[in-house]
Amino acid sequence: MRTLNISISDLEFNKFGIKKNNLTFTEFVELISSELMRQNLEKCVELAERYGLSSMTMDEINEEVKAVRNAKKRH
Repeated sequence: MRTLNISISDLEFNKFGIKKNNLTFTEFVELISSELMRQNLEKCVELAERYGLSSMTMDEINEEVKAVRNAKKRH
């Protein structure tokens, strides 16, 4: 097994909720993946609010998706 040393600021250490100084690679990947998913979700919510999608019902969203798909089929 190999050891990889990574430097991280205290701010990032706390932001990622890291509790120990030694992590397995799998634990490290899970932490990073969780943070990236959180950031992507925040971006999706921001875009949904910006374009008025956040107030749409699931039925309205499904109708929009269906309309776009139908329009693609015609072209």
